[in-house]
Amino acid sequence: MKLSTRCRRIRAFTLSAGRWQLGALAIAALASIAWAGSAALAAQYDSGANDHEIKIGNTMPYSGPASSYGTIGRAETAYFKLINDEGGVNGRKIDFISEDDGYSPPRTVEQIRKLVEEDGVLFVFNTLGTPPNTAIQPYLNLKKVPQVFVATGATKWGDYKDFHWTIGFQPNYQGEARIYAQYILKNIPNAKIGILYQNDDYGKDYLKGFKDGLGANTNLIVSEQSYETTDPTIESQIVNLKNSGANVFFNITIPKFAAQAIKKSAEIGWKPVHFLNNVSNSIGGVLVPAGLENSQDIISSAYLKDPDDPAWAKDPGMEKWRAWMAKYYPDGNAHDVFNVFGYTVAQTMVQALKQCGDDLTRENVMRQAANLKNFEPDLTLPGIKVNTSPTDYYPVEQVQLIKFVGKTWERFGQILGD
Repeated sequence: MKLSTRCRRIRAFTLSAGRWQLGALAIAALASIAWAGSAALAAQYDSGANDHEIKIGNTMPYSGPASSYGTIGRAETAYFKLINDEGGVNGRKIDFISEDDGYSPPRTVEQIRKLVEEDGVLFVFNTLGTPPNTAIQPYLNLKKVPQVFVATGATKWGDYKDFHWTIGFQPNYQGEARIYAQYILKNIPNAKIGILYQNDDYGKDYLKGFKDGLGANTNLIVSEQSYETTDPTIESQIVNLKNSGANVFFNITIPKFAAQAIKKSAEIGWKPVHFLNNVSNSIGGVLVPAGLENSQDIISSAYLKDPDDPAWAKDPGMEKWRAWMAKYYPDGNAHDVFNVFGYTVAQTMVQALKQCGDDLTRENVMRQAANLKNFEPDLTLPGIKVNTSPTDYYPVEQVQLIKFVGKTWERFGQILGD
């Protein structure tokens, strides 16, 4: 009986131990499943992203008629190098692939297809130019690949209903042009306006905004001259504008032609009140080639700090930018506002990626790009903040008027815009 009792006790202990082992295994299994589930939730990826890398695509006109904009792509490359040296974004390094499209829409389409289908980028960032971006917008939206912070101010980039996957960045062209028109109506009596514009969506967008701003006073326009990006010069157009009797000149051109227009106007002794669209108000890229003496009193607009403005000599953001230029882009022109732009838009992109956390799906990249709240990059003018929402795809909507005096732009008036 004692032996039998002892056997029962041993058996009972064995069964109890077995149950404990099974229970422990079950708990471990459940914990493993829970951990795997949380890990899956914590890190979600689409093509172009993983635990170590975020692959971003871009095109820039490193050659062709808009090649002076190419420095923007180089500045962005340099900024992402800084971010990678600091550990990346949420522990992931940025692989920035920037291709030359020559400001040619067919080449842009070719390069973007390569970036998406062969390189497998997560999204496309800051592709430059209205015609190139127009050419790739349908493809990227069909593929549901984010086309983020495009480097053009065409009004169409705010169409969140029809093109969910495309979002703008800089102030839109129509809004900028309306500001010039309203300034003319208020400050220049007896204005006779001559206009030079690029014959594409970019130029026509500015032209529409300007005419909207004039309202019932479009009769003040005495001459409209257009040009193609393939034209070697715009000299004949400038002569025609002078001969029209225009005393106000609205110059809607990319840098190459802006410089030509300023220089030719001086050569033929035409001295109108000159308004230059802000996409071409680079001192190094436009005004120096045109001649600083020929550029005096030109009016434009700005939303970024000018590195040559003495007001920013000791500005913390500008000091950071200068140190970054010296270390990461020493070959770049430290007087060129295009390098300020490249730094600023790349900094904004990094902010959106930080907000993505570990959800690096294309949908979330787009969601965060459209969820920026009062973000203040280092180099936007005081009072100008970046704001977006699912129904507001215009990140920067304010500018300040500037006039070129001596060797730099001088700001005047109030911050204008929405």
